[in-house]
Amino acid sequence: MTILDQKLLDILVCPVTKSSLEYDKETNELISKEAGLAYPIKDGIPVMLPEEARKV
Repeated sequence: MTILDQKLLDILVCPVTKSSLEYDKETNELISKEAGLAYPIKDGIPVMLPEEARKV
């Protein structure tokens, strides 16, 4: 699993709601609670496309 740099996590926001994201290390995803979406992290790179996110 990939561990995201805290500085990167502090900068990234949900592209739908512009709200902050939480890193879930178990699923290796960035979670937007406000949007109800989980953005995957592939090869250490967050995929911040709403069409690639799964609903939570």
